[in-house]
Amino acid sequence: MRLEGAILYARIMFWESELPLAIAHRGSRLLWPENTMTAFQGAIDLGVRFVETDLHRTSDGVLVCFHDDALHRTTDGIGPVRAHSWSELQERDAGFWFAPHQGFPERGKGITIPSLEAAMEAFPDVGFVLDLKEAGFEHDLATFLKRHGWEDRVIVGSFSDRRLRAFRKASEHRVATSAGPGESLAIFAASRRGRPLKTRARALQFPEEFLFRNLADRSLIEAAESINRQVHVWTVNDPGTMSALLDTGVHGIITDRPDVLVDLINTRGTREP
Repeated sequence: MRLEGAILYARIMFWESELPLAIAHRGSRLLWPENTMTAFQGAIDLGVRFVETDLHRTSDGVLVCFHDDALHRTTDGIGPVRAHSWSELQERDAGFWFAPHQGFPERGKGITIPSLEAAMEAFPDVGFVLDLKEAGFEHDLATFLKRHGWEDRVIVGSFSDRRLRAFRKASEHRVATSAGPGESLAIFAASRRGRPLKTRARALQFPEEFLFRNLADRSLIEAAESINRQVHVWTVNDPGTMSALLDTGVHGIITDRPDVLVDLINTRGTREP
C-alpha cells in the first residue's frame, strides 16, 4: 500500500485486518503486570492481535518494554531505566507491585521486563504500537526494525512531535507512525473546518476526551477515511464508551480491558477494513 510520495506502509498487520481493531494497552495494566510477556500473552490468548507498549533504552542500548522513566512504580527496583544495564533489569521483579488489593499475587513468579526484540520474536503474528518515551534512540529503533524485517509490523508514536519527526527521518518514512500532539490538534481543527487533512501519520490516535470534548466523531473519521487513515482512540475501559465509539465508526480502540472489548466486538461483528 503506497500513499504520499514514496512512503511504503505496512502490508498486512494494521491496514488489511478486519475492523475494528482491539489494541491491548501495555497488554493490560489491569489484568496482568503491564508491559510484560505475561500481559502480552494474556491479551493474545483472548484473541487480541495488536498490542501497545512503551519503549525505553537501557544503559547498554537494549530497547525494553517499559512505561515509566523510573522503575519503582511497577518493579522492586529504583532509579531511571536508562541508568541500568539489560542484565541489571533482568534481576528486577516486574510483577512486584501488581494488584495490591489481591495481596500482590504476581510477586516472585519470575516476571521480568522484556526487551522489544524478545516480545516481537515471541509473538510473530502480532502488530505492535510503540510509544517512544525518551528522545535519542529514534535511529536505533529504525535500524532495529529494518534489521529484523519488522518495519511493517508496527505503528510508532510519541507524545513528542519532535521525536516523531526524528524517527520518520531515521526510518526514511518506511515505518507507519501516529500523529504527535501538535499534529493531532491540527488534524482535528482541519476536520472541523472541512479542510483536507495533511499528515505523514498513518494512524490518528486520539484520547477519548480532550478538555471534556469527544474528539473521535464522524467528522474526524470521515476526514481520516478520505485520505485512507485509521482513527484509534485511547485508553477506553468502559464498555458503554467502547460501544459508542464503535457506533461512531472508529477503526481501533486501545484498552486495558481487552477481554471486554473482544467480547463486544465478537457480539457486534466486524466491518470491512
